[in-house]
Parts: sequence; C-alpha cells; structure tokens
Amino acid sequence: MRADRLVAALLFLQTRQRVTAAELAAELDVSERTARRDLEALASAGVPVYSQAGQGGGWSLVGGARTDLTGLTAPEIRELFLLTGPDAGASPQTRTALRKLVRALPSPLREGAEAAARAGISDGTDWTGTETEEARLAPLQRAVVEAREVRIGYARPGRDPHERTVRPLGIAAKAGVRYLVADTDRGLRTFRVGRVTSVTETGAPVVRPEGFDLAAVWRTLAARMEDRLVAATVRGRVAPGTEPVLEGLLGGRIRYGERTPDGWTAIEADGPSPEVVAARLAGLGGRVELHDPPEARTALARIGAELTALYGRPAAP
Repeated sequence: MRADRLVAALLFLQTRQRVTAAELAAELDVSERTARRDLEALASAGVPVYSQAGQGGGWSLVGGARTDLTGLTAPEIRELFLLTGPDAGASPQTRTALRKLVRALPSPLREGAEAAARAGISDGTDWTGTETEEARLAPLQRAVVEAREVRIGYARPGRDPHERTVRPLGIAAKAGVRYLVADTDRGLRTFRVGRVTSVTETGAPVVRPEGFDLAAVWRTLAARMEDRLVAATVRGRVAPGTEPVLEGLLGGRIRYGERTPDGWTAIEADGPSPEVVAARLAGLGGRVELHDPPEARTALARIGAELTALYGRPAAP
C-alpha cells in the first residue's frame, strides 16, 4: 500500500546522500513514474525533500535531514505491529517496510515493536475450502492507489457471477469484512470484497470526485445498508435454551422480552423482510413461534410444507 511505500522511501532517502527515481523504483519494486509520484507526495506532505535536475542530480533530504520516527509513542508502535502481525501474515511490501521501520526506531522502542510483531498471526487459509478474499484484495487496493478503472466479476449469494465496470475510490472494513467503495454508472456503490470473483484493469484512469471524503461517504453508504438490514421486525417467542442459537443467527438484531411461566421468552427480531427473518429462524423448528406479521408466519408455513413434501415420504431406492 502507498503508506508502506512512503515510509520505505523516506528511510531509503536517509541512507543515501542523493537518489534517483530509478534507484528508488528498484528498491521499492515499482515503476519510475510511481517512485516519482511518491517523492512528490513526500514533498507535498512537508518532508524536506528536494530534487536537482541534470547530470548527477536526484532527490535529497534538505541538509541531510533525518527522522527516527520519534513522533510515534510506544503504545502506537505496539499497536501498529500488533495490527500487521508477524512476517507470515504480511505481504512482501509490508515486511520490507516494517523491517526498515524497526531499524529506524530508537533502541528503547525497538524491543517492544518486535515483541508485538510476534504476538499475533494472520492465517488466510479458509477451512471451508473456499478461496479467501486476499487474492482479490491486492489488485483492488492497487486500483484504488493508482486510480485505475477495473472490471470486476461479482457474485451475490444464490446468483451467478456477472461483470461490471467500476471506478475504485477506497477500501472500507466493517467488523472484519472488507468492502470496495466505487463509483459506477448508477452512482457510488459498495462491493463486498469476498464476493469479487475477478479483477481486470481497463486502463482507464479514475478521477476522484471533487472533495471526496472516504470516511464521510462510507458513513452514508453504511447507514443505507443498515437501514435495509432492519427494514422489518417480527415478533414471537422462543423455547428455553434457544437464546445462544438465536444470537448466532441474528446477532444484535434480536431483542428479548418477558419470560412466561412455561419458560418461553418473548422476542423481537429485525431483518430486511419478514420472509428473510422467517427463513433464518426456520431451522429452529418448534423451538420458535412467530406471532406477527402474517407474512412471517406464511413464510414458515411454506417452508414447513416444502420440507414435509420432500422428506415426509420414504426415500427413493
């Protein structure tokens, strides 16, 4: 990611009196154009970097300026390395940046950073046997950073994948799930990274909307999604001991009421529609009884009739 490269570029500048864009590109394993943009970004951010044209020219830190990154506090450094984890869970670019960052830290902080890096692990292997989202995340992040339009394959649950052209603007993470925020022909949209099946660059540049603020846009888009997730409420009751299963199915969208003398508990559950909530609860069988709205009861009756028709007769030889 670009933040990794900017830190690595700054530390590389510290080790040389003068560097060329080509040398930095080779060090960071990027194009000369990208290396030049990174150097310009450092200068724009207030880092005392200047360029000198002509034979023997290049980029230098003004007056040999150096940084040991002492602006970072010990808790901030530990949090950074806890977040990235050990080398086994990091990309090659991140590992390179972190090694350089460790070398640049004052010695009293270096031991804590190395201990934090060993304190966790990120394992991308999915025990269900399905492909993880990591393979799609990297090209999407690259498209955001380099402002490149992409064509993605996208598969919603229960539907076949279909392709669409999007203009990536950012990556957002919510409760461990990552989403691509992109401009489309229908306006700003979010795409769950785990449902992206392919990523292909079109070669067209992306022009970010004037004044675009990823955090503000995400708050607006997330609020819309949350409104859709709780558009309907169903009411009913559940048998004793059902609460842990309910919370696994519906999480924070379940609310409990009074417990009756027979041990059953009144509930309210939110979801996109009464039918969707009913389908989520159908597996509980007779341990749940919905009272309203009627659409929820009708959905449960239909599911029950379908299961009875399928499994209520002897299995075929």
